[in-house]
Amino acid sequence: MKLHIVPARTGLLWVRLGIRAFWRQPLALAALFFMTMAAMSLATLLPLIGPAVALALLPSATLAMMVATAETTQGRFPTPALLLVAFRTGRQHLRDMVQLGVFYAVGFLAIMGLSALVDGGQFAQVYLGGEPLSREVAEDPAFQGAMWLSMLLYLPLSLLFWHAPGLVHWHGVPPVKSLFFSLVACLRNFGAFCVFGLAWMGVFLAAGLVVALLTGLLSSLVGMAAGGIMVGAAMMLAAMFFSSVVFTFRDCFEPPEQYAHGPQEGAEPPPDTQL
Repeated sequence: MKLHIVPARTGLLWVRLGIRAFWRQPLALAALFFMTMAAMSLATLLPLIGPAVALALLPSATLAMMVATAETTQGRFPTPALLLVAFRTGRQHLRDMVQLGVFYAVGFLAIMGLSALVDGGQFAQVYLGGEPLSREVAEDPAFQGAMWLSMLLYLPLSLLFWHAPGLVHWHGVPPVKSLFFSLVACLRNFGAFCVFGLAWMGVFLAAGLVVALLTGLLSSLVGMAAGGIMVGAAMMLAAMFFSSVVFTFRDCFEPPEQYAHGPQEGAEPPPDTQL
């Protein structure tokens, strides 16, 4: 398996390809994203273990969006059955994806635990427990410190799991190795991922300003629906973001030929490095 080193400008290409792929099947991809989020929200209702189960589902949800986007770029319709793609390709594959989910949940909960050392658990209760966020709590220096610590610690966790679902699914890489290869790929292509992240920040900010302006101008017409419009726009943008993830994987790790789900649109052959 080879690691592809791509130029920093490729990060902008990933954003464009993700947005373009989404608009090929906007209703289908938005519906799939909504269903994955709904499944995770329902999981949080389980007594005691709900939040952990929801966190453990995230790698599988990410893989579902990756495969759905790949199907779209190849002219096929992404069906709801893709939501279970992580669980219906053999026992070994199922075990590997479950392990990834457990690793992710443990890592995230560990971050929340460390943040609790700073503010006594306020940030964790707001983020995971659904506690209301008051102005007093938000302005508390301890709460802000816990928030920034969590964001700082989440960066390496996200790099570990960024490519891991795709590596397990397309390459059959064991879970622990997939985490290592994912981290290496992200670090070796750090410039492209920085551009990717900054570009998406710009897209979210620009879209937020446009939606806020339109709802403000049309408030007399849309009335109470303004909040729903903003939530819907945020969901669509999040679906576009997840649609772009598969292109970051495609350019860092070329999928084996026996798997037919690797998108080829906009592909640029980059330099190779043996892992």
